[in-house]
Amino acid sequence: MSPQTQQEPAPIQGDFPARRLTVAADQWVHTAESLRPAGARLLALWASDERDHGADFTVHAAILKPSRLLVLELRVPEQQPVFPSLMPVFPAAARMERAVFDLLGLRAQGGDARPWLRHAAWPQDQFPLRRDFAAHRVFPNAQEAYPFVRVEGDGVHEIAVGPVHAGIIEPGHFRFSVVGEKLLRLEERLGYVHKGIEKRFEQLSLDAGQRLAARVSGDSAVAFSWAYCMALEGICGLAPPPRALYLRALLLERERLANHLGDLGALGNDAGFGFGLAQFSRLKENLLRLNEAAFGARYPMDFVVPGGVAADLAKDSKPPLLRQCAALEREVAGLRRIYDEHSGVQDRFAGCGRVAPELARSLGLMGLAGRASGQARDLRNDVAAPPYDRLSVKTAGRSEGDVAARVAVRFDEALESLRLCRKILDELPPGAVRAALPEQPPEGFGVGLVEGWRGPLLVALEAGPRGTIRRCHPHDCSWQNWPVLEHAVIGNIVPDFPLINKSFNLSYSGQDL
Repeated sequence: MSPQTQQEPAPIQGDFPARRLTVAADQWVHTAESLRPAGARLLALWASDERDHGADFTVHAAILKPSRLLVLELRVPEQQPVFPSLMPVFPAAARMERAVFDLLGLRAQGGDARPWLRHAAWPQDQFPLRRDFAAHRVFPNAQEAYPFVRVEGDGVHEIAVGPVHAGIIEPGHFRFSVVGEKLLRLEERLGYVHKGIEKRFEQLSLDAGQRLAARVSGDSAVAFSWAYCMALEGICGLAPPPRALYLRALLLERERLANHLGDLGALGNDAGFGFGLAQFSRLKENLLRLNEAAFGARYPMDFVVPGGVAADLAKDSKPPLLRQCAALEREVAGLRRIYDEHSGVQDRFAGCGRVAPELARSLGLMGLAGRASGQARDLRNDVAAPPYDRLSVKTAGRSEGDVAARVAVRFDEALESLRLCRKILDELPPGAVRAALPEQPPEGFGVGLVEGWRGPLLVALEAGPRGTIRRCHPHDCSWQNWPVLEHAVIGNIVPDFPLINKSFNLSYSGQDL
């Protein structure tokens, strides 16, 4: 490695080991390559406009090593807005690099040059995350042809699905190339809404940013809130009270439970087993009702706040929370036996949508889908921030990589979350639930990292002067996992796509910033 990269990485203050390192352009790819053999994965890639600080632009790559995070930074001059692509090292970088160009005009050399987020919503020479972009401007919407990859040959035809779907979900387009009913290729196009979240962060105060973070992807509101608050608290050098951290973990595990219960029911339904949907929907509804009684909302988006949590547990809510854990454990275990013994369900699940461990490792598959394909990584153990450093989480895992394996991981994680909820409630420390932020938070850079129900979530936060947000990048692991779904469906039949898709259940909203 050249002397330019021999500098000591600067520590990032926070709840887990993290450092940042500025490298030269000729070492950008080499440094990433040197980390890959040790099991490092690309967690996020984004860029920022630093021209008002005299540094032009900066591209950031958050690389997750087995037990720590390294944020690589590359300065990119305005006069030559290009940088080397990390796609040869980390294939998951492709769409992130395309988004960097759409939002800031920095082109990854050797990468995919097609647009990703723009969708003709603004002119090609306008870049929304540049400092001089006028966020209030309205541009005429012009249709542009998107260059999908075509598959040609005898009997090959295309099926186009979306972007508008029959359910109440975000838009996404799926272009299938098929022979008969056999899938040869799937290509996705996402990012149709482009909510402008990253630009909106720049208009908010540090304290108000949590509310927006909670709404990046509604099914991961607690995880994104916690990641944002973790980044801000790291910048401020603030440690939330122990009771607040336990309550955050309780909410995070209940968020994980709610999503796993919903998915297990939907997966049963997609396999033609409506009984499973009815039963798991009932269990999820009971959980959400108790959320409202104990935390003030069915989906407690604003319970996790900077410095701790917004309120303590509602009075006398601990006994019903413990009783619900015991009841859910019995019912989930019973429903698991029914799923496992139902020949029709298992016929649909087994072997369907398989992602082999080697492919999962190569493509950077993360979270529960990765754990079902032999990638036994879980931030609650790998970089255990408090209170997970005291909870001894059992990491679920399978190696088959099919729908059945992803269902099994959900069952394992649901039962483990119930165990963790009981442990948290039994060991809940006394004391305050919130510490006050400084009246004038310092400028600085912080990172929050949380294992959400899908997998790792990251929030990178740069605090500006007078309590402002200079830049905030929230990242959902769906960025990494959507491309793997394209591989998982190959060789399956068209009617199996809804089942395979649901077994991943990736976020449209979380990567449509």
